[in-house]
Amino acid sequence: ARGEKTHPATKTFLALRVAVNYEFDNLTRGIQKMMPLLKPGARMGIITFHSLEDRIVKETFRLMASMGGWNLVTRKPVKPGEAEILANKRARSAKLRVIEKL
Repeated sequence: ARGEKTHPATKTFLALRVAVNYEFDNLTRGIQKMMPLLKPGARMGIITFHSLEDRIVKETFRLMASMGGWNLVTRKPVKPGEAEILANKRARSAKLRVIEKL
């Protein structure tokens, strides 16, 4: 629950994993590569689990919508409800964002 302490090394190892695997660059590249593959009416949904990932998706989707040809289906991220979190503790930090090709 909220009162539980996170191990001190957790953030350090997360940062190392992200850097070593180029996760943020790969996320951005993945979104860019999907754009031309989607037909009008198709939707792209991305679930993030960390705030930096979510910021990248949010900013990329907003940029796509502002350039035209895309519609933000979810202006605010869809978050899990209490029942989902109770059933799946790891879902607590999940955020879903969806964009649609016009």
